Amino acid sequence: MIKRAIVSGATGAVGMALLEELTARHIEVLVLCRAEGRFARIPQHPLITCKTCALTDLGTLPNDTGKSYDAFFHLAWNGTAGAARHDTALQLENVHTTLGAVDAAHRFGCRVFVGAGSQAEYGRHSHALTTTTPAYPESAYGMAKLAAGHFSRLLAELHQMRHVWVRILSVYGPYDSDGSLITNTTRLLLNGSTPTLTAGEQIWDYLYSRDAAKALYLLGECGKHGIAYPLGSGHARPLRHYVEALRDAIEPSAALEFGQLPYSPAQVMHLRADISALRADTGWQPETDFAEGVRKTVQFVRESDRAHALCLATTN
Repeated sequence: MIKRAIVSGATGAVGMALLEELTARHIEVLVLCRAEGRFARIPQHPLITCKTCALTDLGTLPNDTGKSYDAFFHLAWNGTAGAARHDTALQLENVHTTLGAVDAAHRFGCRVFVGAGSQAEYGRHSHALTTTTPAYPESAYGMAKLAAGHFSRLLAELHQMRHVWVRILSVYGPYDSDGSLITNTTRLLLNGSTPTLTAGEQIWDYLYSRDAAKALYLLGECGKHGIAYPLGSGHARPLRHYVEALRDAIEPSAALEFGQLPYSPAQVMHLRADISALRADTGWQPETDFAEGVRKTVQFVRESDRAHALCLATTN
């Protein structure tokens, strides 16, 4: 049973939801955050302690807490978007920092290491992604994630730790990056702008962040060693339908300009997780349908923008 956990990369959509999930289960959490990171996002909570640590320092991070921890959830990664995904030097550094995280997990007494992989490891497929789907990544980011998963498993075995790798598909929710489709489109619609989009024919699998967090927790508890689990809702539909549902939650009469943007040369047209292994090993299943998740996400973006505007007005 997990009583104490360490989380790196806690300030994104999945990380923030994971903090909520762990503290709701009365689990003590040590958050490792970069000095230039978004410390202000970490909630003030009696079960949460923050410790400053650069990604490159994970390998030598001392356990000066006087405590032993049970699980290490490694979500931190540099260069997840844009041109940085193709920066080979940066992505190779992420492999090294992942190994540093495994060493840190060992020093802190952890029995399980849960690493956040990516659907980018798979490359392009026309069927549901499983634990045994061959991986043919097409970006430096995907290649580094794949390598990090394999290398960290070997190191975890040397440390006699259980190793679970989670290939996350498309997660949305509060604290998602501004450049994500859901958050960006939400902000445009709230501002009365018309989103310019691709044709939206991609078959896509979206998962709400709190559901993703629960899956990570359960994999920490009982995920099988050496398995790379695809994480999604298990259901997919055309991307256009998701955007239309998002539009309807904000302003049903708002226009959407589908087909105005071309697909990228490496566009993934089919993305769906087969969650049968995840369900069998942990009992997990998604609980939040897209309509509910979008409502919560829109509310978060609206309140965040309002608070930001108020802060600017106050300082000016």
